Amino acid sequence: MTVETQKETLGFQTEVKQLLHLMIHSLYSNKEIFLRELISNASDAVDKLRFEALSKPELLEGGAELKIRVSFDKDAKTVTLEDNGIGMSREDAITHLGTIAKSGTADFMKNLSGDQKKDSHLIGQFGVGFYSAFIVADKVEVFSRRAGLAASEGVHWSSQGEGEFEIATIDKADRGTRIVLHLKSGEDEFADGWRLRNIIKKYSDHIALPIELPKEVTAAEGEDTPAVEWETVNRASALWTRPRTEVKDEEYQEFYKHIAHDFENPLAWSHNKVEGKLEYSSLLYVPARAPFDLYQREAPKGLKLYVQRVFVMDQAESFLPLYLRFIKGVVDSNDLSLNVSREILQKDPIIDSMKSALTKRVLDMLEKLAKNEPEQYKGFWKNFGQVMKEGPAEDFANKEKIAGLLRFASTQGEEGEQVVSLAEYLARAKEGQDKIYYLTGETYAQVKNSPHLEVFRKKGIEVLLLTDRIDEWLMSYLSEFDGKSFVDVARGDLDLGNLDSEEDKKVAEEVAKSKEGLVERLKAALGDSVAQVRVSHRLTDSPAILAIGEQDLGLQMRQILEASGQKVPDSKPIFEFNPAHPLIEKLDSEQSEERFGDLSHILFDQAALAAGDSLKDPAAYVRRLNKLLVELSV
Repeated sequence: MTVETQKETLGFQTEVKQLLHLMIHSLYSNKEIFLRELISNASDAVDKLRFEALSKPELLEGGAELKIRVSFDKDAKTVTLEDNGIGMSREDAITHLGTIAKSGTADFMKNLSGDQKKDSHLIGQFGVGFYSAFIVADKVEVFSRRAGLAASEGVHWSSQGEGEFEIATIDKADRGTRIVLHLKSGEDEFADGWRLRNIIKKYSDHIALPIELPKEVTAAEGEDTPAVEWETVNRASALWTRPRTEVKDEEYQEFYKHIAHDFENPLAWSHNKVEGKLEYSSLLYVPARAPFDLYQREAPKGLKLYVQRVFVMDQAESFLPLYLRFIKGVVDSNDLSLNVSREILQKDPIIDSMKSALTKRVLDMLEKLAKNEPEQYKGFWKNFGQVMKEGPAEDFANKEKIAGLLRFASTQGEEGEQVVSLAEYLARAKEGQDKIYYLTGETYAQVKNSPHLEVFRKKGIEVLLLTDRIDEWLMSYLSEFDGKSFVDVARGDLDLGNLDSEEDKKVAEEVAKSKEGLVERLKAALGDSVAQVRVSHRLTDSPAILAIGEQDLGLQMRQILEASGQKVPDSKPIFEFNPAHPLIEKLDSEQSEERFGDLSHILFDQAALAAGDSLKDPAAYVRRLNKLLVELSV
């Protein structure tokens, strides 16, 4: 009988309670994944022991042969999983089994809908590990001792998966963890050797250490029960070290679920072995869905690092740039030392070479996905597009390649969907068009209906519509693609180049000259509100718009800086008017300077609203508009 001391009952973290309820009620259709999750955790525990034992070989005392054992008891209706990995202390057990110490937890819980099918997908994005045990068990017991601690510092954790758990200190002779699942009524199928063997072969064949099941043999003479022999049921070799021709798609998919703790298959993967000056293997995956902490740039990320098949680091972030932080995978190097640290990785020239090659490999994988599976790529872009837009600023060497992977909404694209590539845009550009035109704004409706697009609609010229908060910042780093420069249609003095005929240009010059008097009157009326007043070449239907100076910040960047508390440089818009519009013709003929001033300011404020900006003096706008309405009604 195990003697327990320091026994106490503790409550689960609120998020754990919600997650347990969700697990039990949403994943009923795929119950067998509990074993995959527990084996993955055991594998991680063994990897961590291997790494710590490099500098502290005494941690392997009592057994250097590392393995996982799965057993069952039909009569007791239990399934037991045991590993001789790093193990847990009492504090570890409370931390790892009673709370979810993962960034994005609040967002995860907020997104739960109550729809079991949808919520099961969210579970896949979040990763659940240990708690999957409660899908099939109504009581779970954990017996563990951390490597390096005394036998008297073992821990016994138990819970029925409701509001609380019990924890006590026990004697445990061996390091590592033993998990005992007391199966629910109706889940007896898992207390069966054939069933467990099939689940292990299906989900965990790739695990790079032996997973053993008991093999019954005939009882020796004079003994009541047969002796138990153990047999390895998985391949027990590192999947990334095997030739690609020998690995099935299903194996790649299950290995991804193991390293990413995801429930869904990846969109794509790339498996390569590099030989020559540098020697390393890599297996890289593109997830199907974004994790909740994707936009927390400081959140843990990176590839699993192995050196000569020995696990070294769980999230080595030096092998890929930050904009590819969603990529999961493994890199195994023969050229790094086993005592490598994060600090050494950041300074090692070998890493720079590997990072460059792995980055290109990921971008090639995405290009292939976009070309061969456009519908799949749409899903990828929806999940990871905004992160990819960080690329041109971070990765100058691959700027053109990244630009080719970007997707945008456009005046000719599907309603609001970011599906247009730059290559597609240029392929259907007008004859003589040597620019890529775009417009940024807060919403799709705002930019789609912007007066800045009027001349482009008239001439049938496609314009990219950029509405993500990051877009204006992106375009400050993306100056050209395929030799064609980008032009913000709301910035500077619009020049359509060859798309305007010589006749059009001549007429525009004559009109501008004829309106010089009106330009001067508007300058005087609007005063310090504007940097400049001029006749517009952009407008066909609206009376006026506000353009941005060539070197000035756009509205998006100004709002981002203001929201972050940074000082925004002073700048004034350029007021452009449409001389053919009836309101402008009426304004030009207005004799009263007071009334001319009021009308000018109303047009200015309306142009600001159309651009998505807020009015500096809304009360003055309302007062002028009411005054005008009263005059019209008299």
